[in-house]
Amino acid sequence: MSTTATPPSPSSTGAAPVVSSALDAPLSHRQILIVFSGLMLGMFLAALDQSVVGTALPTIVGDFHSLNRLTWVVTAYLLTSTASAPLYGKISDLFGRKKIFQFAIVLFLAASALAGLSQNMNELIAFRGLQGLGAGGLIVLAMSIIGDVVPPAQRGKYQGYFGAVFGLASVAGPLVGGFLVEQISWRWIFYINLPIGALALFVTSIVLKDGAQRREHQIDYVGALLLLAGVSALLLTTTLGGSPQGFPWGSWQIITLLAAGVMLVAAFVAWEKRASEPIVPMYLFRKRVFTASNAAGFIVGVAMFGAIIYLPIYLQVVKGVSPTISGLMLLPLMAGILIASITSGQVIARIGRYKIFPVVGTAVMTIGMYLLSMLSVGTSSMVDSLMMFVVGTGLGLVMQVLVLAVQNGVDYKDLGTATSLSNFFRSMGGAFGTAILGAILTDRLGGNLLAALPAAAKPHVKQIAQLIVGSPAQLKALGRVQPAIYAAARLAYVHTIDTVFLVAVPVTAAAFLCALALPEIKLRSTVHSAGGAKRGHDAAAGKEGEPAAAEATLPNAADAMLV
Repeated sequence: MSTTATPPSPSSTGAAPVVSSALDAPLSHRQILIVFSGLMLGMFLAALDQSVVGTALPTIVGDFHSLNRLTWVVTAYLLTSTASAPLYGKISDLFGRKKIFQFAIVLFLAASALAGLSQNMNELIAFRGLQGLGAGGLIVLAMSIIGDVVPPAQRGKYQGYFGAVFGLASVAGPLVGGFLVEQISWRWIFYINLPIGALALFVTSIVLKDGAQRREHQIDYVGALLLLAGVSALLLTTTLGGSPQGFPWGSWQIITLLAAGVMLVAAFVAWEKRASEPIVPMYLFRKRVFTASNAAGFIVGVAMFGAIIYLPIYLQVVKGVSPTISGLMLLPLMAGILIASITSGQVIARIGRYKIFPVVGTAVMTIGMYLLSMLSVGTSSMVDSLMMFVVGTGLGLVMQVLVLAVQNGVDYKDLGTATSLSNFFRSMGGAFGTAILGAILTDRLGGNLLAALPAAAKPHVKQIAQLIVGSPAQLKALGRVQPAIYAAARLAYVHTIDTVFLVAVPVTAAAFLCALALPEIKLRSTVHSAGGAKRGHDAAAGKEGEPAAAEATLPNAADAMLV
């Protein structure tokens, strides 16, 4: 049984409530791994569902005869999971992590079952949006709970595993999706979540217990509504703008969405500055560690999601492999992420410093993107693998370390909010990157096709471009009848994707500059700090770049998160 004390009222002292620390009786490695197992299962579910649907989309569209709404199956999930992430962080800071994490699991599982039972495209899109609402909490709260039970000085070696989970899910998604669609039914890409989620719910029910002190709170409903509306408008702008199922970039629909998004975000910022319990505390942005980490995370998201998403198409169009095999050929990318994430986490736990890893990681990513810009039709599979391994290594050195830097640099009362914002900015970067680099790909592909196609096929350039991006298998079948068209399509796509990766080079270089600006703050040896009295000041450290000052401790608090 943990010992607790009643802290002074925050309203009377201006300070955050004192919370228990793991310094006196830290959790054992075995206890942390038990907690970690449930968290990783929940995070794996959310990460897997970002990629597992892709291989099933053609089959789903065929069943429901709704090609014009294909992108909404993905967009609905992206929209709700990204927009809800900051809300989960703030609400968990107020009400405790365990019950909110379990709510997210239950919501995700219920939506998965409903998605599998969908009878038309409208139902599937609605239930995918509901899935995203659950997924937004799974990733954010898993990272926040680790922040509750492991001090920053030791957190790196555990958070490194999170990067490995993302890498595994990114590759396992297409493989699992392809297998289930071919062997059973596309509905099982949703049903497969149920046993995994049930296990995660069981484990977290047993091993997790909310240990933080409660404080008086007031939910910022106006801020939440403005944030959801603003982010939704901006994400809809990026996902619908320039897409075949959306509107041209210069259309009144896209301009209206963009203007509405900007105005709503501006209204949100103005409101948060005077809200008593803001969803996103504006004073966090005055911390250089928070701003630099999230700027780097946003840019990494642009490069990672916006460029890497086109590698499977390259493998299917240029190499001529199936979707399932293309997933296997991405294993070097996953291996790089996995090895770098785990290794960097272990090293950080030993040396107590973290800045070198995002600096080196963004530099390696920049080199990797440049290497990928030299892909050609004749590039061997071995060279492909080495290039992807370089990019994966860079990603593995960056992703989770940025979250660690943010968690270490903010006051404990803002842990959930700061963690959720780290994921939020990376996801937003991915959404913008996918749209911007996708627009570049669409624009350049048409021109490259016109230059490469035989004269007789040039009038059909639009249809061939759609086959390249939307149905590589049909393109390959066409190649058996029209080999000249297939050869031209392969050449045009590889030249186009080279341009996409080349554009990503200065983007990742900008992330390198942000990483250089990241201050090195000594990692705390305790979970909690008691320095959260003043907004606008670093609660965990007297000055950024200096060791943490005050650490609040209470005896026997090691069981705060364990039953």
